[in-house]
Amino acid sequence: MKNLKLKAARALLDMSQKELADAVHVSRQTINAIEKGDYNPTIKLCLAICHVLGKTLDELFWEEEDENETV
Repeated sequence: MKNLKLKAARALLDMSQKELADAVHVSRQTINAIEKGDYNPTIKLCLAICHVLGKTLDELFWEEEDENETV
């Protein structure tokens, strides 16, 4: 699932994928993959991203459950 919350938070700070990647010591491709939903980051990386963007884990990485979805 795409992480549009991460992309929006990054854009709100006028920060490029490269700038965020440099700040958390990963490649731009890693940030791109997280935003596209192709990569599930470690909790350590999630926390680093949250710190740089001034957001909480819940704000950036918590997925809302679809009320119609069955388990």
